[in-house]
Amino acid sequence: MKTQRFGVEIEMTGISRSAAAGVIARHFHTTKEHRPEMGYDTRRVKDPQGRWWKVVSDVSITPQKGGTTLNTGNNRNIYQVEVVTPILTWGDIETLQQVVRALRKAGAKVNGSCGIHIHVDAAPHTPTSLRNLINIFASREDMIYKALDVKNSRLKHCKKLRTKLVDDVNGKKTVTLDDLAAFWYDGSNPANARYQHYHDTRYCGLNLHAVWYKGTVEFRLFNSTLHAGEVKAYIHLALGMSHQALKQRAAKPAKPDTDNEKYTFRCWLLRLGFIGPEFESTREHLTKNLSGNGAWRHGRPA
Repeated sequence: MKTQRFGVEIEMTGISRSAAAGVIARHFHTTKEHRPEMGYDTRRVKDPQGRWWKVVSDVSITPQKGGTTLNTGNNRNIYQVEVVTPILTWGDIETLQQVVRALRKAGAKVNGSCGIHIHVDAAPHTPTSLRNLINIFASREDMIYKALDVKNSRLKHCKKLRTKLVDDVNGKKTVTLDDLAAFWYDGSNPANARYQHYHDTRYCGLNLHAVWYKGTVEFRLFNSTLHAGEVKAYIHLALGMSHQALKQRAAKPAKPDTDNEKYTFRCWLLRLGFIGPEFESTREHLTKNLSGNGAWRHGRPA
């Protein structure tokens, strides 16, 4: 799990893109660049490792200045802020947390229009492991969405997996990458669809369109947050599911029948590898919205 590469996109508002880039530049003791020719009114900052952190526009964000929502005005779009990390490794999580804390201290905030997207390197994955990932995600999908308290306002950007997709990928004994593309782009020409940035199938909580378009597996279902511990927990969950898909020979999409969501989900997190003090806060963040008792299957004994 800890050897996987990933990137994070964090949507926010409250401060301008220029101000956000300045915060990141000060954190790394460097300078910001304004590169609008790169698209999305890009600002970028180079870190000590020579990697570029970007701050770009995102029109899906409801802009706020301080605590005031900006419904009109020519400058409202400068408060639509998305921070895009470079390719990161496990050891960079703490650095990202420091950047998140600095942005929050500078006045950045999130609202119901903001999300976090986590891209995990798809290079180690095979058709079998991608099918495993679909099944792992499908089997816990309802609890994952509840655990993450996915807002209704964001569901159009992070839909649940189609039942037909899950059925199709499990309808063959073995699958190829072309099979997966045909199932994923059901009704579209995979040869064309996989190269379209804004293809409709990207708007899923588990987005495999990114496998063909960007070479990543994208998890889009997280509400945005500037709580550094929650950001870390979300990264752990994405990496944990990807790692589980890689190491298992097979996975089934059957959903568990439970009357204690918190216990069932906590046990699943342990199977993903979130064991011991290192992952204590991750387990807490990922189970706090679920009902039940995380320690006792049938409740604490009298």
